[in-house]
Amino acid sequence: MTDGVLALQQRVQHTFADASLLVRALTHRSYSSDHNERLEFLGDSVLGVVVADMLYQRLKNLPEGDLSRVRANLVKQDTLHQLALTLGLPEVIRLGEGEMRSGGQKRPSILADALEAVIGAVYLDAGFAAAQALVQRLYKAVDIAEGMDAIGKDSKTELQEWLQGRKLKLPSYRVVATLGAAHRQTFDVECEIPELNLAERGIGGSRRAAEQAAATAMLDTLKTRASI
Repeated sequence: MTDGVLALQQRVQHTFADASLLVRALTHRSYSSDHNERLEFLGDSVLGVVVADMLYQRLKNLPEGDLSRVRANLVKQDTLHQLALTLGLPEVIRLGEGEMRSGGQKRPSILADALEAVIGAVYLDAGFAAAQALVQRLYKAVDIAEGMDAIGKDSKTELQEWLQGRKLKLPSYRVVATLGAAHRQTFDVECEIPELNLAERGIGGSRRAAEQAAATAMLDTLKTRASI
């Protein structure tokens, strides 16, 4: 483990029993086939649960819809990017030469994904309580208050609420294709609502952005059908 990664371990406040997990969490797919995308997937789920629990405990007067909007704001790319900067992830992220030359160390999507991967690595290394403690430390400086219920809806949240209001199951998202070189990828994501026999696609420079684009396309389709 390099000095930079050792220093990160101190900032994370978790000593890894399996240090290779942390190294993998910091490895972009442009650097190695042993990259962080599976850890990112895991960390994304852990993050969602911990943030939802935090909001449930702190914002006791907010209804489900407002809680969903606040959570969406707290786990969006911009927020995770800022948290990744506070941990100093740009200094330790491992990127391929092409990605490094194109400024990948500063790219919000890469840093947000790496942060989720670090959360996933802590979860695998020491369990849910350790990962929960990390997330709580990361969000300690974030002002979570009742006033946050004014936050606008993103497309995924709006689509979720539209479906819940009609007692329909939530949509599924899947990556249909990943296009371009590793250092400049574009994601093609499908949003599907099986009960309505509907599927729409979205393109974005990150998985999150593509999911939002697909959700926007689905909302447009639903609103068009409703107006007919």
